[in-house]
Amino acid sequence: MDPTNIPEEIIERAYEGKITKEDALFLLEIPPFKLFELADRLRYETVGDTVTYVVNRNINFTNRCIGTCGFCAFKDNTGYILDIPQILEKVKEAESLGATEVCIQGGLLPDVNIDFYTGIIKAVKTEFPHIHTHAFSPMEVYHAAKKSGITVGEALMCLKEAGLDTMPGTAAEILSDRVRDIICPNKLKTSEWIDVISQAHQAGINTTATIMYGHIETIEERIDHIMLIRDIQKKTGGFLEFVPLTFMPYNNKIGDEMIKVGKYATPGIQDLQLYALARIILNTHIENIQASWVKLGKKLAQVALFCGVNDLGGTLMEEKISSSAGSTNGQFMSAQELEWFINSSGRKPLQRNTTYKPILSGIHEQMKLKIA
Repeated sequence: MDPTNIPEEIIERAYEGKITKEDALFLLEIPPFKLFELADRLRYETVGDTVTYVVNRNINFTNRCIGTCGFCAFKDNTGYILDIPQILEKVKEAESLGATEVCIQGGLLPDVNIDFYTGIIKAVKTEFPHIHTHAFSPMEVYHAAKKSGITVGEALMCLKEAGLDTMPGTAAEILSDRVRDIICPNKLKTSEWIDVISQAHQAGINTTATIMYGHIETIEERIDHIMLIRDIQKKTGGFLEFVPLTFMPYNNKIGDEMIKVGKYATPGIQDLQLYALARIILNTHIENIQASWVKLGKKLAQVALFCGVNDLGGTLMEEKISSSAGSTNGQFMSAQELEWFINSSGRKPLQRNTTYKPILSGIHEQMKLKIA
């Protein structure tokens, strides 16, 4: 095959949602802008020129964690745990600034069961029934079930009955047990992550899907991960979006080892290639490819809009996990600023809710440029 052009048969498979692993590897060998052009074309034909975002707040209820993940800088056994009134105060502040979603996650605590998690959801939904609760990773659900002596399915039903709306698809990292045995040996295995996610979808709980790349995984393992997400989506249809997250190499064990040998996560072109590849592999299966402006930085996230991306995530208001690992891109971006750089890219900004329904009320005008 011509290494400078994309063969028609690969383009056809991309349009049909049938890209193979061999196709994906070939696409990484061609000039990057050829890859970006195909991803951008698929993006346009799928979602048009609209770029979406959500007004939300991250609430990390604790930075304590019994986990041993080598990539994590977000753990402190002497750190904080927010109580219910403190969590509600953060939700109240988010609501006053126009948020439609709170994303609630935290480290793994040694002495909590499912009641701890349902208690948070019930409290938020009682006080703020219209706020969407996007909460608790598959690892947290697995941990809660194990600590409670119940099945994952039972834990999910408890959370849903308490008012859980959707779940973040984090804790996926790389869905390769070879990699997981090195970077997070005590975290749930690939099959266990798939089981929690699939059961959530079957219970009517939509989730996101993520990949955390740029550490010790191979290119092939990145592709396998995306294709596994595609396989799950074919069976359940429960993923709302796919979110590549570049590894932050600071203040953690894995990053320290990488820096010693002169490796600093991923270069920008490689980030953009992964976004483009995700759009191409997941075409016809997952409509929304999200760029994390916290991970990429605002300017590279803007460039990603021309590489298959159609969503810029949330305003966040409070983001601690990436910043603790060395991100210098900020913890909050107002809706006004998001709309400004979407418009300046020649795209059409649209505020959405968590499930990608448009919000046309102009609520973002209530947002302030700074959190007190």
